[in-house]
Amino acid sequence: MVDGGAHGAWDARDPRGARGGPEGLPAMPLTPPAPPMPRQAPAAGPSLGEWLRTPRPEAGPGVWRYGHRPRPPEDPDRLDDRQLLGGAALALLCALLVWSLNYNGYIPPLMWPLDWFTPDSWKGASGDVEAFATAAYVYYALVAALLAWVFGKIGRWGEVWRRHVRPALGGSRNGAGPDAAPAPAPPGGPADPALWPQLRAVGEHAAADRLTAEIHGGRMNDVDYVRIDRAWQSVRARHDRLPAFTGTVLDRGAAAFTHPSGDRDLPARAARHDLLTGQVRLGAAPDEERNPYAYRGVSLALEPALLSTSLLVVGPSAAGKTSRVVRPVVESLALQALAGRAAVVAVGTAGAGLGSDDAYDVVVRLGDPASAHDLDLYGGTDDPDEAAAVLAEALVGDVPGGPAGPGGAGGFGGEADTRRAATALAQLIGPHRAAHGRFPSVPELRELLDGVPVALAALRQACEAAGDGAALRELDARERQAGRPGDVGPLLADRIALLDRPAFAGFFGTGGGARPFAMRHLEHPLRVRVDLPERGHAEASRLLARLLLAQFTACARDRDERSLFACLVLDDAAHTLTPASVRAVQRLRTANAGVVLALRSLDEVPEPLRAAAVGAVGCRVVLSGVSTWDGEVFAQAWGRDWVKTEDVTHNPDFSGGLLRRALRGVRTLFTGVRATTRSVTVRTVQRERWSASDLAHKVPPGHAVVSLTTVRGEASPPVLTRLGE
Repeated sequence: MVDGGAHGAWDARDPRGARGGPEGLPAMPLTPPAPPMPRQAPAAGPSLGEWLRTPRPEAGPGVWRYGHRPRPPEDPDRLDDRQLLGGAALALLCALLVWSLNYNGYIPPLMWPLDWFTPDSWKGASGDVEAFATAAYVYYALVAALLAWVFGKIGRWGEVWRRHVRPALGGSRNGAGPDAAPAPAPPGGPADPALWPQLRAVGEHAAADRLTAEIHGGRMNDVDYVRIDRAWQSVRARHDRLPAFTGTVLDRGAAAFTHPSGDRDLPARAARHDLLTGQVRLGAAPDEERNPYAYRGVSLALEPALLSTSLLVVGPSAAGKTSRVVRPVVESLALQALAGRAAVVAVGTAGAGLGSDDAYDVVVRLGDPASAHDLDLYGGTDDPDEAAAVLAEALVGDVPGGPAGPGGAGGFGGEADTRRAATALAQLIGPHRAAHGRFPSVPELRELLDGVPVALAALRQACEAAGDGAALRELDARERQAGRPGDVGPLLADRIALLDRPAFAGFFGTGGGARPFAMRHLEHPLRVRVDLPERGHAEASRLLARLLLAQFTACARDRDERSLFACLVLDDAAHTLTPASVRAVQRLRTANAGVVLALRSLDEVPEPLRAAAVGAVGCRVVLSGVSTWDGEVFAQAWGRDWVKTEDVTHNPDFSGGLLRRALRGVRTLFTGVRATTRSVTVRTVQRERWSASDLAHKVPPGHAVVSLTTVRGEASPPVLTRLGE
């Protein structure tokens, strides 16, 4: 089976099934069972063939490219519609007046050329009246054309045609100007993507005919097309896979190379997607002066090239963070996972609205005994040092001043103390793995960190029985440090105790039949949802969110299969960011991975980290209702821009003679308003693109200010966007 590296041995099937866990998975079947017939995509839209033929011209960062028509270059002398139409109408009236006067002989200079160029024999009652009439009509036509040209230039009739008349007649769709969108490929033409010309170019006409019949028969959707096209790209890289590719296509048609789950679409779509470009539509930018000219009236979208720089969404509750931003992103990544191009882990509380269980391959419900999947506390790694570093980041990375308290080294976040915590954990989990072949469970780790003599003695005996001298030296070092003032062990024990609760008794490898999920599995196109405890375990939920973020940033950089875009979505990232995680998020850009962080306010991020957190991400979405304190951070991140301003001053009017000044005095006596003169000064100054006050008070409900950056460094200015359109 040709999979292009998208599908591996991790069994991403129905999470409610009873298949084995990642340690002993059954082999992947070469031919999955036939899936149900997919919907036509896009849903309730054009057919798949029309969808494929719709042009997608290159555009700026974040511009929705499906059917996009670029705006013409900005004209600094551009008139508004009222001035343009009014001037055109006035020019037309003047042209008609001049024509009428000329036709009736009231403008003799316009009639002299007719007398000069016609012989006298044509004039008079006895002349060639017919020839003179013909010459007169020709002359009047030339005069009319001259008047139309002169007054058309004065009234800008050409611009009226381009701006109003041609769009009304449908000419903007079929125009071939430099700013028009590329014409779609004609149906049935050699460039028609529905005919699979890339396969025909290498002589695989039978496979192309089979796929073309699937499209025309309505048996293929957009996910199928993109998935098969991705498999074809892998064949182009390794030509020896061509026979297997052709055989699979001829055998299964649109169901070829199906995702291991067997799904070919999501149960329902809440947003508009374009899988050819990987975009999901976020909203529309109103055509108003505050928005940059190139983005006025266009739709904005998100895609992996943008999400690789990570996304920060800030807005109060009920502002639409989840429903209008996070949910569409998760849905888009889930569709791309079905196409073999992405892996997504969505983290939120139960009932957060991140999609139904049927839309995921793995659903981990922490604290729910009925959960079919578990979470690997150590991220699936076998390296004790790596596991200890990630776990230490989750346990104490958010502690001000580090575990040593306010006087600890490292200031906020206590990075030096976090390293001490990682060392302490490694001194315990390393010997435990050496003695028992596994890392300790949560109760075992808590006892070891608390220094329970019985637990430590049992671990020492197990290490002695295994004959591991290095493990014994680690235990000796831990016992020496445990007796010193300010030891990190008690704090680690208190933090790990948050997970040693009856609600989590069947999780984190402590027993039960649930299969553990680890971030190491993101080398496969998985759709994962992790439900954190909604009530009663707020601190545990924050700890687990930090753990997932630390595991993701560590595993995403070490993946062998980087052709898959990996994304972690935190629907509630409150108290999750630490100095180490902020730096790790910045390094994800080169690993084809990113994170989506949703916050109600920047107050949920430690104050010394707020500016760094906003600067670490390339994409920012600020919804309506944020505070001026939050707006100040974003205003500084977006910087300033040069703008032209007009300063208007009014001075008393003392001009004119005695009579004029007397009349102004009488008017002032009756109206109480003194006559003034008006002077205008135009200057170019620097102003904030969006000030803190504007972000707090000028963003309408249902709107957001969005700025986007690609992994190549292309950035869009902040754009006011109406979400959900």
